[in-house]
Amino acid sequence: MMGLIMGLSSMALAQQSAAPQPRPTPPTAEITPAPLTAQPAEAATDVAAPTPQAAGPQRGPVTGFPIPRYVSIKASEANARRGPSRSHRIDWVFQRRNMPVMVVAEHGHWRRIIDRDGAGGWVHHTLLSGVRTAIVTAEMLPILARPEAGAALRAQAERDVIAELRQCRAGWCEVEAGGFRGWVTISGLWGVDPDEEID
Repeated sequence: MMGLIMGLSSMALAQQSAAPQPRPTPPTAEITPAPLTAQPAEAATDVAAPTPQAAGPQRGPVTGFPIPRYVSIKASEANARRGPSRSHRIDWVFQRRNMPVMVVAEHGHWRRIIDRDGAGGWVHHTLLSGVRTAIVTAEMLPILARPEAGAALRAQAERDVIAELRQCRAGWCEVEAGGFRGWVTISGLWGVDPDEEID
């Protein structure tokens, strides 16, 4: 079992080094990532983020899919821009393939995404995938043989390991990570809603 734990642990360390990176800026001007809730003055013409609505699910004006929704990064490198076009400045570079992100807005071929820390921006839709993944948020998440407390332990996944979601129901998700497959509690993941069911 120690070998299983260490296998996922080394994967977590490798993935931590590939967290979203701010785009390098000239040393003469220190620029911090813009808040996702407000656009800077020079980007006044950018498409605004959707305002939360109290009643009814929102639908994307381009795809008709729910907003917000979870997707994953398909590319090994994805530039997140200040606005929905290649002429806008790059604020972040996502460097983790399969990382789960949340789509919060749509405009043409562009999707505005955020990660679990709220970092993000506008990315081209071809850089995203509908394959559902989740990132481990617990310090050590048991991967069990069955979706029930006390089931046989198959492995443990450290914080920041990315797992592919196979199915979710009743507070449990079947995941695959580092060659291991089993059930984990949904509360130990980011990339899936607490009451979401996935077939």
